[in-house]
Amino acid sequence: MEHGSHHDHHEHGDQHTHHASHGGEHHTGHQQATWGVAASATLHCLTGCAIGEILGMVIGTALGWHTVPTIILAVAMAFFFGYALSMRGVLRAGVGFKQALKVALAADTVSIAVMEIIDNAVMVVVPGAMDAGLNSALFWGALAFAFLVAFLVTMPVNKWLIGRGKGHAVAHAYHH
Repeated sequence: MEHGSHHDHHEHGDQHTHHASHGGEHHTGHQQATWGVAASATLHCLTGCAIGEILGMVIGTALGWHTVPTIILAVAMAFFFGYALSMRGVLRAGVGFKQALKVALAADTVSIAVMEIIDNAVMVVVPGAMDAGLNSALFWGALAFAFLVAFLVTMPVNKWLIGRGKGHAVAHAYHH
């Protein structure tokens, strides 16, 4: 399969990277740690976290669980969906399940952990948010605010990790 020129390859920006050599240049997995790359990695992380967290909150609330077990379920599901989204892209690159899991763990663990600590802390400190119920504007408004704060706190962490070849940079070599 022939790829376009080196110039054409870079026109695809951060969304298209190939882990093979191009014209003698080898991509080592260290991608440039720009704010745009960090924002993209953080948004990717937030997507998995939000899916899992919302699902966990809905299930915990529907089952009538108290705050702590609901948060535990939401955090567990946030990690599950965060890793699953990362693995999806790596598996598409033809990597086996076990290696894809290792890549996802290396790529997302710190990002998801920071995001979960921040967004759950915000939910707990917003008065009445955890007890407001799923039909409450307070709950959904607090959750949206918590996700925003978590995104803003996690983005510089991801930028720092990517600049050191860690975090999302580990999975970047598998994105096509």
